Amino acid sequence: MDISNLFDLDGKVAVVTGGGDGIGKCVCETLAAAGAKVVVSDLSAEKAAATVADITASGGTAVSTVCNVLAEDDLVRLIDFTVTTFGTVNILVNNAGMGGGGRENPMMIDRAYVERIYAINVFAPWQLAKLAAPHMQRSGYGSIINITSMSSINNDPNMAIYGSSKAALNHMASNLAHDYGPMGIRVNCVGPGATRTKALESVLTPEIEERMLAHTPIHRLGNVSDIAGAVLYFAAPISAWVSGQTLMVNGGGVQTLD
Repeated sequence: MDISNLFDLDGKVAVVTGGGDGIGKCVCETLAAAGAKVVVSDLSAEKAAATVADITASGGTAVSTVCNVLAEDDLVRLIDFTVTTFGTVNILVNNAGMGGGGRENPMMIDRAYVERIYAINVFAPWQLAKLAAPHMQRSGYGSIINITSMSSINNDPNMAIYGSSKAALNHMASNLAHDYGPMGIRVNCVGPGATRTKALESVLTPEIEERMLAHTPIHRLGNVSDIAGAVLYFAAPISAWVSGQTLMVNGGGVQTLD
Protein backbone atom coordinates (compact mmCIF):
# COMPACT_ATOMS: atom_id res chain seq x y z
CA MET A 1 0.00 0.00 0.00
CA ASP A 2 1.31 3.44 -0.96
CA ILE A 3 0.40 5.59 2.04
CA SER A 4 1.16 8.78 0.11
CA ASN A 5 -1.80 8.16 -2.19
CA LEU A 6 -4.42 7.69 0.50
CA PHE A 7 -5.08 11.41 0.89
CA ASP A 8 -4.18 12.37 -2.67
CA LEU A 9 -6.95 14.23 -4.52
CA ASP A 10 -4.92 15.05 -7.60
CA GLY A 11 -7.21 15.11 -10.64
CA LYS A 12 -10.38 15.28 -8.53
CA VAL A 13 -12.93 18.09 -8.74
CA ALA A 14 -14.63 19.33 -5.57
CA VAL A 15 -17.65 21.57 -5.06
CA VAL A 16 -18.07 23.28 -1.69
CA THR A 17 -21.13 25.33 -0.77
CA GLY A 18 -20.70 28.13 1.74
CA GLY A 19 -17.01 28.17 0.90
CA GLY A 20 -16.41 31.85 1.51
CA ASP A 21 -15.92 31.79 5.26
CA GLY A 22 -15.37 29.70 8.37
CA ILE A 23 -15.51 25.93 8.04
CA GLY A 24 -16.31 26.09 4.33
CA LYS A 25 -13.29 28.24 3.55
CA CYS A 26 -10.95 25.91 5.42
CA VAL A 27 -12.50 22.89 3.67
CA CYS A 28 -11.84 24.51 0.28
CA GLU A 29 -8.24 25.25 1.19
CA THR A 30 -7.66 21.75 2.58
CA LEU A 31 -9.08 19.95 -0.45
CA ALA A 32 -7.04 22.19 -2.77
CA ALA A 33 -3.89 21.48 -0.76
CA ALA A 34 -4.57 17.76 -1.28
CA GLY A 35 -4.62 18.34 -5.04
CA ALA A 36 -8.30 18.85 -5.87
CA LYS A 37 -9.59 21.49 -8.22
CA VAL A 38 -12.13 23.36 -6.12
CA VAL A 39 -15.28 25.26 -7.01
CA VAL A 40 -15.86 27.71 -4.18
CA SER A 41 -19.57 28.47 -3.98
CA ASP A 42 -20.99 31.14 -1.71
CA LEU A 43 -23.85 33.60 -1.48
CA SER A 44 -21.20 36.35 -1.33
CA ALA A 45 -19.16 36.80 -4.51
CA GLU A 46 -16.54 38.73 -2.57
CA LYS A 47 -16.02 36.04 0.06
CA ALA A 48 -15.85 33.27 -2.55
CA ALA A 49 -13.29 35.23 -4.57
CA ALA A 50 -11.20 35.82 -1.45
CA THR A 51 -11.07 32.08 -0.76
CA VAL A 52 -9.99 31.44 -4.35
CA ALA A 53 -7.28 34.10 -4.05
CA ASP A 54 -5.87 32.40 -0.95
CA ILE A 55 -5.90 29.00 -2.66
CA THR A 56 -4.20 30.21 -5.84
CA ALA A 57 -1.62 32.12 -3.80
CA SER A 58 -0.70 28.79 -2.21
CA GLY A 59 -0.37 27.08 -5.59
CA GLY A 60 -3.79 25.44 -5.72
CA THR A 61 -6.49 25.52 -8.36
CA ALA A 62 -9.89 27.03 -7.63
CA VAL A 63 -12.66 29.12 -9.14
CA SER A 64 -15.52 30.93 -7.48
CA THR A 65 -19.22 31.23 -8.23
CA VAL A 66 -22.26 32.68 -6.52
CA CYS A 67 -24.95 30.27 -5.41
CA ASN A 68 -28.03 30.83 -3.30
CA VAL A 69 -28.87 27.31 -2.15
CA LEU A 70 -32.47 28.40 -1.58
CA ALA A 71 -32.83 28.88 -5.34
CA GLU A 72 -33.24 25.57 -7.16
CA ASP A 73 -32.03 27.11 -10.43
CA ASP A 74 -28.81 28.16 -8.70
CA LEU A 75 -28.19 24.57 -7.64
CA VAL A 76 -28.51 23.44 -11.26
CA ARG A 77 -26.21 26.24 -12.40
CA LEU A 78 -23.62 25.33 -9.78
CA ILE A 79 -23.20 21.78 -11.04
CA ASP A 80 -23.37 22.89 -14.69
CA PHE A 81 -20.71 25.53 -14.03
CA THR A 82 -18.45 22.96 -12.37
CA VAL A 83 -18.75 20.47 -15.22
CA THR A 84 -18.24 23.19 -17.84
CA THR A 85 -15.16 24.49 -16.01
CA PHE A 86 -13.44 21.28 -14.91
CA GLY A 87 -15.20 18.49 -16.81
CA THR A 88 -16.82 16.60 -13.94
CA VAL A 89 -17.69 16.50 -10.24
CA ASN A 90 -16.02 14.02 -7.87
CA ILE A 91 -16.52 15.53 -4.43
CA LEU A 92 -19.50 17.48 -3.11
CA VAL A 93 -19.35 19.17 0.29
CA ASN A 94 -22.75 20.45 1.41
CA ASN A 95 -21.56 23.01 3.92
CA ALA A 96 -24.03 25.89 3.52
CA GLY A 97 -26.55 25.89 6.34
CA MET A 98 -28.68 28.08 8.56
CA GLY A 99 -30.34 28.17 11.97
CA GLY A 100 -29.50 27.20 15.52
CA GLY A 101 -27.90 29.33 18.18
CA GLY A 102 -30.70 28.68 20.65
CA ARG A 103 -32.93 31.24 18.95
CA GLU A 104 -35.83 28.99 17.94
CA ASN A 105 -38.46 29.63 20.57
CA PRO A 106 -41.22 27.29 19.35
CA MET A 107 -43.90 29.84 20.28
CA MET A 108 -42.25 32.58 18.22
CA ILE A 109 -41.20 30.93 14.95
CA ASP A 110 -43.63 30.25 12.11
CA ARG A 111 -44.04 27.78 9.27
CA ALA A 112 -42.13 30.01 6.85
CA TYR A 113 -39.08 29.83 9.13
CA VAL A 114 -39.32 26.05 9.40
CA GLU A 115 -39.61 25.65 5.63
CA ARG A 116 -36.62 27.95 5.06
CA ILE A 117 -34.38 26.01 7.45
CA TYR A 118 -35.34 22.68 5.91
CA ALA A 119 -34.91 24.07 2.38
CA ILE A 120 -31.33 25.12 3.14
CA ASN A 121 -30.26 22.29 5.44
CA VAL A 122 -32.03 19.32 3.86
CA PHE A 123 -33.46 19.99 0.40
CA ALA A 124 -30.37 21.74 -1.04
CA PRO A 125 -27.96 18.92 -0.08
CA TRP A 126 -30.42 16.33 -1.44
CA GLN A 127 -30.83 18.19 -4.73
CA LEU A 128 -27.11 18.84 -5.22
CA ALA A 129 -26.38 15.17 -4.55
CA LYS A 130 -28.96 14.21 -7.16
CA LEU A 131 -27.47 16.63 -9.70
CA ALA A 132 -23.86 15.62 -9.06
CA ALA A 133 -24.35 11.84 -8.88
CA PRO A 134 -24.47 11.12 -12.64
CA HIS A 135 -21.20 12.98 -13.15
CA MET A 136 -19.59 11.15 -10.25
CA GLN A 137 -20.73 7.82 -11.65
CA ARG A 138 -19.30 8.59 -15.10
CA SER A 139 -15.99 9.71 -13.61
CA GLY A 140 -15.67 6.56 -11.51
CA TYR A 141 -15.19 8.47 -8.25
CA GLY A 142 -17.78 10.07 -5.99
CA SER A 143 -17.86 11.30 -2.42
CA ILE A 144 -20.67 13.40 -0.94
CA ILE A 145 -20.01 14.96 2.47
CA ASN A 146 -22.68 16.82 4.42
CA ILE A 147 -21.71 19.21 7.18
CA THR A 148 -24.26 18.47 9.85
CA SER A 149 -24.02 19.40 13.54
CA MET A 150 -23.61 18.13 17.05
CA SER A 151 -27.11 19.60 17.51
CA SER A 152 -28.41 16.66 15.47
CA ILE A 153 -27.87 14.38 18.46
CA ASN A 154 -28.13 16.85 21.37
CA ASN A 155 -31.30 17.85 23.19
CA ASP A 156 -31.41 21.59 23.83
CA PRO A 157 -34.07 24.29 24.26
CA ASN A 158 -34.95 26.52 21.32
CA MET A 159 -33.16 24.28 18.83
CA ALA A 160 -35.92 21.96 17.61
CA ILE A 161 -35.98 23.01 13.96
CA TYR A 162 -32.24 23.37 13.37
CA GLY A 163 -31.47 20.21 15.35
CA SER A 164 -34.11 18.14 13.61
CA SER A 165 -33.05 19.39 10.17
CA LYS A 166 -29.48 18.29 10.85
CA ALA A 167 -30.71 14.96 12.22
CA ALA A 168 -32.65 14.55 8.98
CA LEU A 169 -29.45 15.23 7.06
CA ASN A 170 -27.65 12.48 8.98
CA HIS A 171 -30.40 9.96 8.34
CA MET A 172 -30.77 11.00 4.71
CA ALA A 173 -27.08 10.35 4.15
CA SER A 174 -27.24 6.88 5.71
CA ASN A 175 -30.09 6.01 3.35
CA LEU A 176 -28.63 7.67 0.24
CA ALA A 177 -25.52 5.59 0.82
CA HIS A 178 -27.67 2.61 -0.25
CA ASP A 179 -29.03 4.43 -3.30
CA TYR A 180 -25.72 5.79 -4.54
CA GLY A 181 -23.37 3.03 -3.41
CA PRO A 182 -24.00 0.91 -6.54
CA MET A 183 -23.04 3.98 -8.57
CA GLY A 184 -19.63 4.10 -6.88
CA ILE A 185 -20.58 7.06 -4.70
CA ARG A 186 -20.08 7.34 -0.96
CA VAL A 187 -22.27 9.56 1.26
CA ASN A 188 -21.16 10.63 4.74
CA CYS A 189 -21.61 13.43 7.28
CA VAL A 190 -19.29 15.44 9.49
CA GLY A 191 -20.91 16.85 12.63
CA PRO A 192 -18.97 19.76 14.13
CA GLY A 193 -19.08 20.49 17.81
CA ALA A 194 -18.52 24.03 19.04
CA THR A 195 -15.99 25.35 16.54
CA ARG A 196 -14.21 28.68 16.56
CA THR A 197 -15.87 30.52 13.71
CA LYS A 198 -16.87 34.18 13.46
CA ALA A 199 -20.43 33.17 14.31
CA LEU A 200 -19.37 31.46 17.54
CA GLU A 201 -16.87 34.14 18.50
CA SER A 202 -19.64 36.75 18.22
CA VAL A 203 -21.48 35.20 21.18
CA LEU A 204 -18.66 33.43 23.03
CA THR A 205 -17.67 34.70 26.47
CA PRO A 206 -15.12 33.23 28.89
CA GLU A 207 -18.00 31.98 31.04
CA ILE A 208 -19.74 30.26 28.14
CA GLU A 209 -16.49 28.68 26.99
CA GLU A 210 -15.77 27.38 30.50
CA ARG A 211 -19.24 25.79 30.68
CA MET A 212 -18.74 24.17 27.26
CA LEU A 213 -15.36 22.76 28.17
CA ALA A 214 -16.78 21.16 31.31
CA HIS A 215 -18.31 18.56 28.98
CA THR A 216 -15.33 18.29 26.60
CA PRO A 217 -12.66 15.63 27.34
CA ILE A 218 -10.23 17.16 24.84
CA HIS A 219 -10.24 20.42 26.73
CA ARG A 220 -10.54 23.01 23.99
CA LEU A 221 -13.06 24.20 21.43
CA GLY A 222 -12.74 23.07 17.86
CA ASN A 223 -10.85 24.82 15.10
CA VAL A 224 -12.05 24.93 11.50
CA SER A 225 -9.04 22.79 10.57
CA ASP A 226 -10.38 20.01 12.82
CA ILE A 227 -13.56 19.87 10.75
CA ALA A 228 -11.74 20.20 7.43
CA GLY A 229 -9.53 17.25 8.36
CA ALA A 230 -12.58 15.04 8.81
CA VAL A 231 -13.95 16.21 5.45
CA LEU A 232 -10.63 15.36 3.80
CA TYR A 233 -10.83 11.84 5.26
CA PHE A 234 -14.24 11.26 3.69
CA ALA A 235 -13.23 12.90 0.40
CA ALA A 236 -10.02 10.93 -0.05
CA PRO A 237 -9.30 7.34 -1.12
CA ILE A 238 -8.41 6.37 2.46
CA SER A 239 -12.15 6.10 3.22
CA ALA A 240 -12.98 4.11 0.08
CA TRP A 241 -15.06 1.57 2.06
CA VAL A 242 -16.79 4.05 4.36
CA SER A 243 -20.30 5.24 3.55
CA GLY A 244 -23.51 6.13 5.35
CA GLN A 245 -21.64 7.35 8.42
CA THR A 246 -21.81 10.47 10.60
CA LEU A 247 -18.58 11.45 12.33
CA MET A 248 -18.98 13.84 15.25
CA VAL A 249 -15.92 16.05 15.64
CA ASN A 250 -16.45 17.45 19.10
CA GLY A 251 -13.48 16.78 21.35
CA GLY A 252 -15.05 13.57 22.63
CA GLY A 253 -17.94 15.29 24.38
CA VAL A 254 -20.79 17.73 24.00
CA GLN A 255 -20.46 21.48 24.33
CA THR A 256 -23.73 22.03 26.19
CA LEU A 257 -24.23 24.87 28.66
CA ASP A 258 -26.16 23.12 31.44
